[in-house]
This record gives sequence, C-alpha cells and structure tokens, in this order.
Amino acid sequence: MRSFADHDYPANHKPDWSLIARLWPYLMEYRGRVILALGLLVLAKVATVATPVALKYIVDYLDQTRPEELLLWVPVALVVAYGMLRFGSTLFGELRDAVFARVAERAMRRVSLRVFEHLHERELAYHLDRKTGALARDIERGTNGISFLLRFTLFNIVPTLLEILMVAAILLVVFSASYVVAILVAVVVYVLFSVKVTEWRTRFVREANDRDNQSNTRAVDSLLNYETVKYFNNEGYEAERYDRDLEQWESARLKNRLSLAALNTGQALIIGLALIGLMAMAVREVAAGEITLGDLTMINAYLIQLFIPLNALGFVYREIRQALVNVERLFGLLADKPAIVDAPGAKPLTVAQGELAFDRVFFAYRPDRAILTDVNFRIPAGHKVAVVGPSGAGKSTLARLVFRFFDVDQGSIRIDNQDIREVTQDSLRAAIGVVPQDTVLFNDTLYQNLAYGRPDATEAEVYEAARMANLEGFIHSLPDGYETRVGERGLKLSGGEKQRVAIARVILKNPPLLILDEATSSLDSLSEHAILGALREVSRQRTTLVIAHRLSTIRDADTILVLSGGRIVESGDHLSLLALNGEYARMWHQQHQSD
Repeated sequence: MRSFADHDYPANHKPDWSLIARLWPYLMEYRGRVILALGLLVLAKVATVATPVALKYIVDYLDQTRPEELLLWVPVALVVAYGMLRFGSTLFGELRDAVFARVAERAMRRVSLRVFEHLHERELAYHLDRKTGALARDIERGTNGISFLLRFTLFNIVPTLLEILMVAAILLVVFSASYVVAILVAVVVYVLFSVKVTEWRTRFVREANDRDNQSNTRAVDSLLNYETVKYFNNEGYEAERYDRDLEQWESARLKNRLSLAALNTGQALIIGLALIGLMAMAVREVAAGEITLGDLTMINAYLIQLFIPLNALGFVYREIRQALVNVERLFGLLADKPAIVDAPGAKPLTVAQGELAFDRVFFAYRPDRAILTDVNFRIPAGHKVAVVGPSGAGKSTLARLVFRFFDVDQGSIRIDNQDIREVTQDSLRAAIGVVPQDTVLFNDTLYQNLAYGRPDATEAEVYEAARMANLEGFIHSLPDGYETRVGERGLKLSGGEKQRVAIARVILKNPPLLILDEATSSLDSLSEHAILGALREVSRQRTTLVIAHRLSTIRDADTILVLSGGRIVESGDHLSLLALNGEYARMWHQQHQSD
C-alpha cells in the first residue's frame, strides 16, 4: 500500500507534461466559452500587432508632409486609430479573461470536490499515516496549479507564439528577411537560455516548497497537540524545532531569489543585445534612404512589444513546471485507490433481524503481528454482547472490522447472513451506530455537532437526543446554550461531555446495530450511572457489541466474551464467568480492589 509520502518527489523530478491533456475534459465542459475566449484572444493580438503600424503612419505622415500641406484631420484620425487599437487590445484581453474565468474556477471546484470525496473514501490506515499540514498545502497548490495551467497555457504561451508569427509575417512582407532571421535568432536564444536556467533553478523552487510543507506540518501538528505541549513545558522545544525547519526554508528561499536574479540579468542582456543589433540595422537603412523613419519606429515598437511577453517567459515556464508538479501531486492522490472498496455488484445491506456473526476471523495489521486468531461468536438479533480483556487484546479491532475500516484476512463477518464485504460500505455504515473511545468534534456549534448524527433531524429530535444523553442540564448552563462553539477537535469540552455528545449522535442516528467502544470510559460515576440507563434503553431493541474496560458497565450483557492474545478464552454471562473463577473473575476482583 502506498502512503502519502510516496508523492514527495525528489528535487530532480521531471514534471509530466502529458498532465496538460488530462485537463482537457474541464475545458470541454464549457466548450462555447473556450471557443469565444480563443476568438477574443485572436482579436486582442490582431489589435496589438496593428498598433505599431498605426504609429508608423503617424510618424511618416508628419515626417514626409510639408507644413503647408498638412491636413490636421489625418494625423488626428491616425492617432484615434492608434488609441482605439491599444484600447481594443486591452478590452479584448479583459473580455477574454472574463469569459474564461468560469472555466478555470469550475475546474478548480470540480477537482477540489473530487479530491475531498476521494480522501473520505480512503481507508483508515491511510489517514493514520498522512501528514495533514502537507496534504492541505498540496491540495491548495494543486487546485491553484490547474487554474494556472489553464490560464497561462492558453493565454500566455499561445498568444506569444501567435504574436511572434504575425510580427514575423509583417516584417517579411514589409522589410527584408534579415529582420525576421534576426528576431527569430534572438527569440530562440532567449527561450533556450530561459528554459535551461529555469531547469537549473527549479530544484531551488521545489526545495523551498518542500521546506514550506515541512514547517507547515510541524506547526499544524504542534498546535493540534497544544495541551500536550503545555503538559511537558515544551513550548521552547517546539519553537526550536519549528525554527530549524524555518531556517531550512529561509536558505532554500535565498537560493531561489539569487537564481532568479541570475535569470533576469541574463534575459535582460539578451534583450539588450537584440535591440542593439536590430536597431543598428534599421538606423543604417534609414540613413541610406531604404526605409522611412516610421518604419524605424514600427520596428522598435515591435521589438519592445515582442520582448515584453518574452521577458516573463522564464517566470511562466518555471511556474508551469511547478504547476505541473503540484497537479501531479494532486492527481497522484486520486491515482491511489482505496484499499477498502465495494465488491463488484455489491448490493445494499438488508437488515431484517440484525444478527451479527464473526466466523473464524483472522486479522493482523502487519504480517508479523497477529491481532485476532480464529475468533468465532454470534450476537443474536436484539442481544447485547460485551467484549472485555487487557489492553492490546484486539477489542477495538473488532469494532473497526465490523465497520470495515479494515477487512479480515481470513474468515468472514456477517449481518443477517450477509458477508459485509459483499454489501455496499454506505449501506453497512448507515446500519451501524458507533460511540468511539476517543470522540473528536468539529470546530462548530454544539448543536451542529449533535445534529451530525442525522443532519436532516428536526430541532425537537436533536433536543430529545441531548436529553437522553444527559446533556440537557449542561447545555442550559452555558451562556450560548446549543450555539456554544466547541473549539478545535472539541477542546472546549471535557472528555465526558464529548462522549455524551457522541452518545447523543448515535441516539439521533437511530441505527439497528450499535457498537459501544468503551463509551463511558471518560465519565464520572454519577454521569456514568445516568448514561448507562439511556444506553440500555437505546440498545434494548438493537443488536449491540460493547467493547468495555469497566466491567461494572456490562453486567447486564447477555453474553460476555473475554479476549486475550487475540483469542476468545472465556464466554458466558456475568454470574457464570464469576463462578468459572477464570480470567474474567480475576479482572473483576482486580477492578473492585482498585475501586
């Protein structure tokens, strides 16, 4: 299985130019807008190329006409034409951008949504390994890279090539081929220099981005674990580690800026030499009477006009390369297929009774460390089965397997005799309610976190779920009540309060099967007593799997399974297991002595 780290490309990684072709479907969604934008692009370039011609006629008319023969309206008309051409060039360019804006923004939206959906489709193991800060940066850069590629490929590279061809054609027709050859030589030298230097300095750009990712990941990770940092007085340690990352980022940025200065200086030298050579040719021909002063002005205008877009070529080429790498990272996320997928032809789960069965289940997170070995048990419809055992015995793994966060290595898990690997994940998870051991809340209001169990629930249903979870009194004691914001990951609430929110969510979801993964582990005795009553009421008509640490909370279970070393070593109800005087009895007496 590939992890996110597989997309951390080396500094000499070559971008995949074929990625541009993968953007074609996003253009075709608005085919009419793209065609109109290209038409406006051509009009803008025609106006741009015609502007120096108007300037030539103004200069020639004023230079070659004697004062007594001057007709004022002629130069005025030429000046108006000159101004309108300049305005037309800008107008058509802006209209082109306005028409194309929807295409680029929609492409960013489509890809962002697809990546978001795909990340939610990925298996739990992927999310346990991911680097949230770096992942967020790569998604942001990738979507922006798509917009950049669409805009600059169509509206910078293509127009520049079009303008060069149009200017070359005019110079070839009006003047001699020597001007065309000189301009083409200058352009080729300029492009080759820009590409080679940009290739050399791209590693500095990528290194700066990698260091930026690293420092951002460090900052996000540290801030998410704010309380842990405080517990160990490690603010200075965290700042030192963050500053080391920033130092590397600073060094990479400095190399980037110095290499950019070298690129800009070389480009300016090539432009200067080209201007000197071409203007020297034009001045010599003016002096010989072969071309007019207006021709000289037109040639000068064309040279400046050509080298303005070319002057940005190094930047554009570098940014296109970087955008390709960013888009490649983004598409790389989409290319990695989820490890847990629906089987071909998978059907929705049909829950008639709600019987849950583990049939000779074997499972390991790693091949060299077995977690579950030959686990067999059945939970009849409407019954409650509790699983107890020491830490690391595999209790929570049972819940993860039922929810298909992972798939079993051998054996099967069945609901009403349907192998859960042969039904759709969506229908399976819709039928199961989970109260996890560690409840994480969204940085939103308390009401929204409660309603997350069923977003279309009415206010009355949300309030009733809160009451059943023994939250109502706590909520009414808050100044903002249900509109209280719970903070990042619910840090403003205590562990017990967060767990009661999780219980309320499940009550609101109202599923036929329940998994309680140490659902009362963060509650005090008084709250535990109140919530146990609500949990018993909720689970009375439901098939319930309880993962428990406190044995006092599962005395009413129909069956208690003792899991040790990945195997079920004892099975029975509370009294029969105490009478057996085995592992369960030992755990029971140990907990009561500690109490």
